[in-house]
Amino acid sequence: MARIARRPLLGGLTALAFGAPALAQQAEGGNSLRLGALFPFTGPLALLGDEHFRGLELAAEERNAAGGLLGKPIRLVRGDAAEAAQAQAEVKRLQGTERVVALFGTCASPLSFAATQAAELQGVPYIELGAIADPITDRGFRLLVRTCPRASEVGRMAVDAVAEPLSAAWNKPLGSLTVAVLHEDSLYGQSVAGAQEAQLKARGMTLAERLTYSIRSVEWPPLVQRLKDLKTEVLLHTGYQNDILLLYRGFHEAGWRPRMVVGAGAGYSLTDTAHAIGPDFEGTLNVDVPQFEVNERLAPGVKPFLELYRKRYGSDPRSGSSMSNYVGARAAFDAIQRAAATEKEKIRAALQATDIAEGGTINGWGIRFDEKGQNTRARPILLQWQGGRQVAVGPAEAAVAPLKGRMGAVG
Repeated sequence: MARIARRPLLGGLTALAFGAPALAQQAEGGNSLRLGALFPFTGPLALLGDEHFRGLELAAEERNAAGGLLGKPIRLVRGDAAEAAQAQAEVKRLQGTERVVALFGTCASPLSFAATQAAELQGVPYIELGAIADPITDRGFRLLVRTCPRASEVGRMAVDAVAEPLSAAWNKPLGSLTVAVLHEDSLYGQSVAGAQEAQLKARGMTLAERLTYSIRSVEWPPLVQRLKDLKTEVLLHTGYQNDILLLYRGFHEAGWRPRMVVGAGAGYSLTDTAHAIGPDFEGTLNVDVPQFEVNERLAPGVKPFLELYRKRYGSDPRSGSSMSNYVGARAAFDAIQRAAATEKEKIRAALQATDIAEGGTINGWGIRFDEKGQNTRARPILLQWQGGRQVAVGPAEAAVAPLKGRMGAVG
């Protein structure tokens, strides 16, 4: 199978600068290709949802500036998915009343799990750009593809970070490290934590305890006290932004914290989280999609994307989720163009035929879908908050700074 060449990002920027206004007017006038954009635009995940949406929006605007898709400008029709039932209802509305050709979403695993099931039943292609729970694609839906990594890969890398660089930095054998797993109880937290627990066992490491909480009814002081009683050195935590803020507040109030916290994307990648917590967040490790302080040999298009984002929104990105969504959306648009039609089976076949080599996208990923629709060439990386910035510290080909073995501001 012939590989699909990467469209130069700078060429897209030139088209975006000069070609967007006329096509935008056409899209508003009704002569457009309608695509659904299903994200949590309200509720506690609205900030994360909007950042994911911006990547899709940038890719659509770039495509429109270059002539549109199938000869028409793209029109993104928003659907708000603040909770699972709403996500399913919005899928039906977007496919029915709005008559979208395909759906893009969703950023949060519980929302994606519900939305993709509804999309399969409605017979509309769904491109998942950011939700990572393994069960989303494990169901093997025909019309679903996912461009981002899976939770099992995120969980594996989190444990690798403990087993290798942290163990070496602290000069402690694996068997002597006290590791606890803490996670919110939705599909997102369960998937990442399950992978972490399995990987700890595979490496012969001891799991002190796996603690689960509901974001609707959690009491943080007892959880923090339990972690303290366990003498937790490394905490592997999977949670959303509000959870993280409350957890670190609990550390501060208890006058105690683990030696290291390793997050799993979502709120751990948001600059808003780092700013809200302040110096106590310094040194926190995180496993997620590539962010913006990453080796350019791995991710050659980071700086052009930053400029594109700043020009469009007047600020720096709030996380790398916008960039990974942009990467996935571009590949999906290319596939729809190759399909040369809006029929679902032709779009499905074109998506399955996508074959971009690793390193062939602006963030260093490739794209090739397996029989379940999972991109096998998307890789998370290890990041650390250093000096108020999130920098890549692993693997070696991504790193721009060495890992530091301590948390908190340097006194």
